[in-house]
Amino acid sequence: MNQKSGLTLVLQPQAYFHELVTSALGQHPISIRPETEFYLVNLLNQFITTDRLYMRDADGNYREESLAILLKEALEQPKAEDQSLLFRHLGDVSLYVAGFFQDSLNRKLVDVDYYIDVGGTAYQQVAERSEEEVLRSLYSELSNKFPNFVEVLAQVSEKTTPRSEKDLLRLYDLWQRTKSERAAKTLQEAGIVLQDKNKKEIQ
Repeated sequence: MNQKSGLTLVLQPQAYFHELVTSALGQHPISIRPETEFYLVNLLNQFITTDRLYMRDADGNYREESLAILLKEALEQPKAEDQSLLFRHLGDVSLYVAGFFQDSLNRKLVDVDYYIDVGGTAYQQVAERSEEEVLRSLYSELSNKFPNFVEVLAQVSEKTTPRSEKDLLRLYDLWQRTKSERAAKTLQEAGIVLQDKNKKEIQ
């Protein structure tokens, strides 16, 4: 990593994301397979370019279908290999969006819980279609601990994305609805006093 004039240039993104993921995992009381940790790091590295969030059609053009449409398409694929490819993409996109854009999803019709449901289901579908034991275990863990990994990526997002006043307002709204410890910590670090109704101030 090289820093100059207040800007941070990441020369080795894989190593940079590994450091962030390892740090975030250290603050969550969950066990995780080495293969799964590597998968999370690789996912962040993959989505450095946002066009990776979209599938391409036969002509190479980007497709921006909703998760529901992609889920339906995956279920209708005649080949298990094609099904797994689409389910994996669904799981990856759901995990990345729910983690990195959790605050903005708070005010949309489709909220973070929807992405968690779809993503967890998609990874489980990949696990069931995987012939190798290591892959079955990997995608099963991604499915079973999906909400935990969303929080891990959300924490990474906080370290890499500057916060504006609008972002903090969205985060405060998220905390009011979910009482997320991560959201509370970020708000408190920004100097915002949190208080539940009929409860004393949160320290």
